[in-house]
Amino acid sequence: MILDSFRLDGRVALVTGGNRGLGQMCALALAEAGADIAVLGRTEPAETASLIKALGRRVAEVPCDLALADPAQLADAVATVAAQLGRIDILVNNAGIIRRAPAAEVTPTDWDEVMTVNLDAVFHLSQAAGRRMLAQGGGRIINVASMLSFQGGLRVPAYTAAKHAVLGLTRALANEWAGSGVNVNAIAPGYMATDNTAPLREDPIRAASILERIPAGRWGAPEDVMGAVVFLASDAARYVHGAVLPVDGGWLAR
Repeated sequence: MILDSFRLDGRVALVTGGNRGLGQMCALALAEAGADIAVLGRTEPAETASLIKALGRRVAEVPCDLALADPAQLADAVATVAAQLGRIDILVNNAGIIRRAPAAEVTPTDWDEVMTVNLDAVFHLSQAAGRRMLAQGGGRIINVASMLSFQGGLRVPAYTAAKHAVLGLTRALANEWAGSGVNVNAIAPGYMATDNTAPLREDPIRAASILERIPAGRWGAPEDVMGAVVFLASDAARYVHGAVLPVDGGWLAR
């Protein structure tokens, strides 16, 4: 049955930034599909962990600040997941930060922090998890890109640069690892009602201009990414490599 190919029973997923928003929904979607979940983040994911356990899945909490962790510490985080849950089959690089300012006023600190979390950590976690997936003969890496992987945006130069790079990294890793059974793909959420977009939604002019361009007629909800992440993590997407799946209410079609 085709629906069986979407099941993730017996697999282990690591989700970064899974304590709220899109990351929480990704973690819950994978758990509902059958996977055990490790949640990596700066703060304790108490609510997410409780919801996963209520589904009858195992959960591991991996404390880690991506803004401060070096490559060795990120590799250790992946090793911790494998030690606690037995393996790692799926990595969702969801965690990200944003700093808003005119390009002429962006500080070196803000630039570096955004790049460290949104790009450097994505590569180092993918490298560490990818080594294990290559050794075991397969796995899934799902990067969270953005509409700003395609467009320039306003007042977010570091975020835009990082998200463009995430899309390129997704394709580069897919080219190298597809033949070894490791699928590397990306989801590009549109304008979602999350903490990152709160300043936009609170600005009546920007909010109206954004909403006017979305054919679906609404901001996205974190739950809207659940189907996409399960698909890309599952055997249903076994021949999907280097793809980016917009979940944007039609934004890119305008």
